[in-house]
Amino acid sequence: MKTVLTLVVLAAILAGLVALPHVAPYYYIFLGTEILVLGLFAASFNLVFGYTGMLSFGHAAFYGVGAYATALVLLHWQWPLLACLAVSMGAGAVLALVIGFLSVRLDEVYFAMLTLAFGMMVFAVAHQWRSLTNGSDGIAGFLTTPLLPGVDWILDDPAVYYYVVLGLVLLASAVLYLICRSSFGLVLRAIRQNPERVAFCGINVKAYRLAAFTVAGAFAGLAGGLMAPFLRVASPDMLHWSMSAEPVLMTILGGAGYFLGPFFGAAVFVLLESWITDFTDAWMLVLGILLALMVMFFRRGVLGTMLDRIRGIDTAGRP
Repeated sequence: MKTVLTLVVLAAILAGLVALPHVAPYYYIFLGTEILVLGLFAASFNLVFGYTGMLSFGHAAFYGVGAYATALVLLHWQWPLLACLAVSMGAGAVLALVIGFLSVRLDEVYFAMLTLAFGMMVFAVAHQWRSLTNGSDGIAGFLTTPLLPGVDWILDDPAVYYYVVLGLVLLASAVLYLICRSSFGLVLRAIRQNPERVAFCGINVKAYRLAAFTVAGAFAGLAGGLMAPFLRVASPDMLHWSMSAEPVLMTILGGAGYFLGPFFGAAVFVLLESWITDFTDAWMLVLGILLALMVMFFRRGVLGTMLDRIRGIDTAGRP
């Protein structure tokens, strides 16, 4: 019965996402696009944090590098958008492989601080390398190319680009879900619970952590590659440590370790920010208070707490 209810809810959400451009003004189409991209960004972080137990404070490095990769390819070579996104995924994966190789040897706060340091190094490079990145002004002025040769969709239309983002995010999410449900994902969850016992079983914990970190970097790069044409710019702000805080907050807000938790967290975060700014100039204060209250009273995130209530489990995880 619960499985049927879950499928009905997911089908309703998907139907709402598909119908959004037909029933909502452009403002909410923009918000929907932002939620989808940031949800994918947070979902990639959830693979590292929620499933593997590694808290990264430098995840924006892969997101920003993906945005710069797409912007540079569009600016200089005008490749089809799908090819640009493939480059973004590759750039995010390569950077994550390098940073992860130097970081996964450490645990807990040391890992978090090292990823923060590497993230700020990438930000500094983007900020200072003006000949490539245009410094603090970022890369703008590129045109959005067709999705594929011969496909004449007008991606400058917000509704069309929304559907492209929706399709790619659904595809990427399906791949991430299969990864999380595979034997590889099971090992990651075991590492999160007890890395010493996993290592005692003969499994190379560092190799699995590095693999998860690299895969997460690839999908974060894809999210950045989708965001650059949406914003029409790739800027150093997308690499800053404050940007790395967003997937952390969205994942905790939605429910770390729950696959759809980051997407719910992204929706709550973006919608609250949008609605609060309409009522007060002190939106950061109000938003901070609301988010703090939600984290305090939804100990396992919004989605996690709801699912636990349905299953008859309290917030501490006890039946």
